Amino acid sequence: MKISIVVPVYNESESLPHLIERLHQALDGQAFQWEVVLADDGSSDGSAEVLERMAAQDEAHVRAVLFRRNYGQTAAMAAGIEHAVGDVIVLMDADLQNDPADIPMLLEKLDEGYDVVSGWRKDRQDSLFLRTLPSRIANRLIGRVTGVVLHDYGCSLKAYKREIIKGFTLYGEMHRFIPAYARAVGARIAEVPVRHHARKYGKTKYGLGRTVRVILDLMTVRFLTGFASKPMHYLGRPGLISLALAAVALCCAFVIPFVLNAKAAFWPLLAVSVFLAGMGFQAIALGLVAELLMRTYHESQGKTPYTIKRRINVDKPDEVAALAE
Repeated sequence: MKISIVVPVYNESESLPHLIERLHQALDGQAFQWEVVLADDGSSDGSAEVLERMAAQDEAHVRAVLFRRNYGQTAAMAAGIEHAVGDVIVLMDADLQNDPADIPMLLEKLDEGYDVVSGWRKDRQDSLFLRTLPSRIANRLIGRVTGVVLHDYGCSLKAYKREIIKGFTLYGEMHRFIPAYARAVGARIAEVPVRHHARKYGKTKYGLGRTVRVILDLMTVRFLTGFASKPMHYLGRPGLISLALAAVALCCAFVIPFVLNAKAAFWPLLAVSVFLAGMGFQAIALGLVAELLMRTYHESQGKTPYTIKRRINVDKPDEVAALAE
């Protein structure tokens, strides 16, 4: 078995040599091969040069992907995952707050039959009000919306089986929601406490400014994991409710003025009815458009609305086609 450790890098030139040293200390002598894929996200502090030097000195373990400019942490993770060749892919940060010595523990948990093992920074070494408290609130919100309850979505230290994490593409700030995507394809998820160290080198790249982006991405994740293959269910339901309310308002527009002798209420109720009916028809029409886009997306790329864990005495479709020819 081979393990790939994927590390996004942005202005971490001081910590990188120590990171590689600790990876060797933690993983050399283990019963598996390992590599580390470091994706430099357009660093401006010389991190790219450090990566080039380390890759030349340790060709057996160190791989590097260098961006032309800064694209964001999720893009760096996606690039690292794309270039990783391991049977298991471990994600972690480059700032040494994650401890490489915890990686074997994550792998042992995977061996128990789990597909994803997420780290939990139980004793977190960060500011309470600027980092820890907002993170706890976000974790509860994400767990409630996605249905995947974890103590620490923000912990980068996670281990994934290759077939799970290669099954989707990451955009925006979506890296923190990978467990939710994994659960959507039937993955078994476990969470284990991991060590967390105070930052020694460089400056943190996180702040409260990410909160808005996280909320917007959470809405996207909820739609993609729950309704990507049935968008009409997502958009048609409020459309029907709006149409029903429009019908009620229209009835009231004719009944109330004459029964209660309140003729002044006719035009406002009629306007509300027309507005609700318009909203309802628009929602249903948008749902139909989304259905067409969903079918185009799946059929144009040969994607299926399901995932297969394993095949027993069944050939893959492409193999069957080859035999038929």
